[in-house]
Amino acid sequence: MRLTWVQPEDLLPHELAAGADEGRDVSAVAQRWVTAGGSVLPPVGGASAEPAGPELRALAAELLDECDALPPAGSADEPTELAAIRASWPTSYALPTGPADQDRVHGGWLGRSVGCLLGKPVEKIPRAGIREILTATGRWPLAGYFTGVGLPAEVAARWPWNRRSAPTSLAENIDGMPEDDDLNYALLALRVLETHGREFTSADVAQAWLDWLPGGRVFTAERVAYRNLLLGLAPPATALRHNPFREWIGAQIRTDVYGWVHPGRPDLAAELAYRDAVVSHVRGGVHGALWVAAMTSAAVVASDVDTVLDTGESVLPPGSRFAATVREARSLGAEAAAGTTDWESVLDTLYARHGHLHWVHVRNNAALVAAALAYGRGDLVRSICAVVGGGWDTDSTGATVGSVTGALTGAAGLPTEWTGPLRGRLRSSIAGFDGVTFAELAERTGRLSARRRDTDEPGAGGIVSATSEPVLRTPQARTEGTSA
Repeated sequence: MRLTWVQPEDLLPHELAAGADEGRDVSAVAQRWVTAGGSVLPPVGGASAEPAGPELRALAAELLDECDALPPAGSADEPTELAAIRASWPTSYALPTGPADQDRVHGGWLGRSVGCLLGKPVEKIPRAGIREILTATGRWPLAGYFTGVGLPAEVAARWPWNRRSAPTSLAENIDGMPEDDDLNYALLALRVLETHGREFTSADVAQAWLDWLPGGRVFTAERVAYRNLLLGLAPPATALRHNPFREWIGAQIRTDVYGWVHPGRPDLAAELAYRDAVVSHVRGGVHGALWVAAMTSAAVVASDVDTVLDTGESVLPPGSRFAATVREARSLGAEAAAGTTDWESVLDTLYARHGHLHWVHVRNNAALVAAALAYGRGDLVRSICAVVGGGWDTDSTGATVGSVTGALTGAAGLPTEWTGPLRGRLRSSIAGFDGVTFAELAERTGRLSARRRDTDEPGAGGIVSATSEPVLRTPQARTEGTSA
């Protein structure tokens, strides 16, 4: 068995790329690695083709320690600390507040699932491959779930489906929403809120991972953080040791529920997203989590996508690379929506700007999300087809764009040709959630949104300690097939 996302020889090339992106001098480390016979090219997937020998693996672990000891990256424009991030937030928001409309929360759950499902079979397939598959099956431009029917063998061999996802996510196979980490984390956030309330800590999130989240269903930064938990580290240190994925997309896919339970209060939603994100991410990885939580907070009460995008940008450090990325991408998407350019030209520009980043990095994928939302103008189908057709982390970006546009629309207004195949339910590897219905999830989420706390006033959220309790306890007994 070849373990993915944790072997030192696989982590080090990613760390060299991450350090260079952050502006740290990793040249001496890179030279030692190359001299010893290592490669500086990061594996595209979770592991290189062949495991390293014991000496090279030991050197990789040593060099990862050296990278961790380098001077901290970033600047005042790229904060990870919540107090610094909060400093630029508005003191109030011109958004309706109060318990969430259950139909719109239902739409958020459905939209997240539809967008994720659309992107699942082509995850890791580049943009050119996606277009060739669609063209070969007479389905370009993208306007429905992918299918293998009529796909020529040579095209299938050149661009193989995601083998884990294709059996349940191609149009001819869909029977309910299949299990996916992009939905597992939303379910886990719901459980954390139901168990601990809004005052949960990062330690509570970490413990929920150990109690309820199978280790084999976490990837990239989450797998590294999971390993660090088992080594005895506590958040936020879990995000820092041997973690080259600290500014990848993982935290951004975990925070929709925090927005749905704080309708019209993006500040409170972003605070909860922060506590979750720092278990595994720093800087841009955390900023992405706050951005999505703020957008979903607005999406269940706003009437247009520009309000949602404005709200998301309001919680970002204004001088950060993440904020600059989504602002530029949003402008490009708006130009395509206005007809002054076309969507393919927008994608060309985004790839020119961000194509050097790994397909699971947060900035390139956030750029796609922002551009697709601005281009789609709140229409779920137009938006998710645009973002998934753009490539990179297709199921994750499809899920986020679907979540926002689904909540803007509401479940009753979503097209049945897209929601019908979900059969009103989803699979999950989170115990107690397998087979849960979207209607039940909407009801439980709505119930949480109605539990207003006494401090729910602008600026009164406060900062909850990330490590206010020990993390490693014996995992709780799991009861399969029962409601959480």
